[in-house]
Amino acid sequence: MAERTYKRSLPRLRDPMAAEFYGHCKKHELRFQRCKDCHTWRHVPRDLCAKCGSFNWEWAQSAGKGKVFSWTTAMQPMLPPFADDVPYSPVVIEMDEGVRLVSWLTDVANEELRLGLPVEVVFEDVTPEVTLPKFRRVGT
Repeated sequence: MAERTYKRSLPRLRDPMAAEFYGHCKKHELRFQRCKDCHTWRHVPRDLCAKCGSFNWEWAQSAGKGKVFSWTTAMQPMLPPFADDVPYSPVVIEMDEGVRLVSWLTDVANEELRLGLPVEVVFEDVTPEVTLPKFRRVGT
């Protein structure tokens, strides 16, 4: 087994839907669930469509583009593995498909953050088993 050098928490892949989401990320594909009946996108993954109640869904590929919807800047680390990164700003990204997810911007300083900043997905292979979706500003 490869040595684990990534020091932060990793997604819990024991949940089948989380494992499937991160399995797509491992292939450098950002996919979200989409209802096959009403075509509503959703994230976080779940069995039932909140709009129409259907259990009929698929993993549809995202265009990988979105915008900064919100963020917070941490001035103190909430956990020891983040101590070297203070201050840091986790962001909420609103994807063009309408779903939102919390992630990191790879190339934007905290003071450069702004609402509506256009971003695109990039993938970071943090362990041999886990790849995380992160974002960078469009055009870099």
